[in-house]
Order: sequence, then C-alpha cells, then structure tokens
Amino acid sequence: MKTRELGSDADMDREPVKRRVQASAADVADVLSNGWLYASWVVGASRIRGVDGAWPTAGTELAHSVGVWPFLISDKTTALLNDLPRRLELKARAWPVGEAHVVITMEETDEPNTCIVSISEDANSGPGRRVPKPLRHAAIQMRNTEVLRRLAMLAERKQAAEVSS
Repeated sequence: MKTRELGSDADMDREPVKRRVQASAADVADVLSNGWLYASWVVGASRIRGVDGAWPTAGTELAHSVGVWPFLISDKTTALLNDLPRRLELKARAWPVGEAHVVITMEETDEPNTCIVSISEDANSGPGRRVPKPLRHAAIQMRNTEVLRRLAMLAERKQAAEVSS
C-alpha cells in the first residue's frame, strides 16, 4: 500500500460534511471507482481527460480539467489510499491554484441500503493554502455539500436501477 502524503484525519481540523445516502456503501464505492464519473460529482471539474485502468488503486491517477472554457486548468487527481467501500483518500490538484487532500468515508447504517457518506478536505499546498482558514473552510464546506448531493444522486440512481432489475 502506498504511504499517504498527509498523516491522518488530524490534518483535517474541522467537521466533515456528512450526508445520509439511500444506497449502500458499495454503491457509493462503485461511483467513486469509476473515474469517468469524477466530473459528474466533483464541483468545479469540467471534464475527464484520462483514467488509469486500475483507478482508484493507491498511486493511480485521473487527468481532469477544472473551470469553464476557455478558462480551464488541466491537472490530475491521485488516489492516496483505497479502502473502499469504507474510505478513499485523494490528492486533487489544480495548479497554479494548488492541491488538496480529500478524505471520503462511507459508514453503513442499520437501515438496509443506506449509508452515511462524509467528506473532509483542505488545501495542502499552493496559493489556496494562504486563504485564511475560516474563509477557506467555509467555501470548502459549501462546495462539499454540493459534492455529496451529486454523489448521492449517482449512487441512489444506481441503487434504484438494481432494485428495478
């Protein structure tokens, strides 16, 4: 297993954004494991340019662009730790803006086909790191609320398709 670049959740000094999803952790993990869907749930990602075949095995990458044409930044996201369907850690880059450490976790509930998904993120290098923490964290929390809404829609749609089959 590849060593993570950042230590642990201690690097994330605020509460993660959480959402109850009407799908199993495995269904959420299936969405996360499909790198071609990344731009569908990651706010700001506009297109996927390539995905390593073993995504999201630790060390694999997906090439993406962020922004709106003609103001696109092309960079990559690297999987740091894959413990799906429980946890996925990523290094998301968008230079020259910077890069972020992202932790996504899934926890099954007592309800069938329901899990709690959480996401925690912070800038770990680049100009984004210079934004004052309260402002940076508020923006990240708003963004990740939408990220989880989109991720939930994709996982719930997958769950609904499996039930109706």
